[in-house]
Amino acid sequence: MGLGVQELIIVLVILLLLFGAKKLPELAGSMGKSIKEFKKASDEADADVAKAETKPDTES
Repeated sequence: MGLGVQELIIVLVILLLLFGAKKLPELAGSMGKSIKEFKKASDEADADVAKAETKPDTES
């Protein structure tokens, strides 16, 4: 995305000001869990699509 160190520091400072130091670890943990669940659902959907593509056509 082209984010440099300065941009990341600015974003972190803004987040710190908005949410406070106590909330940031909770937010990061929730975001990590959400990303993990999203990846899991995406992998399951990909597996279902692959399974449907390899399934022989029985309607003839």
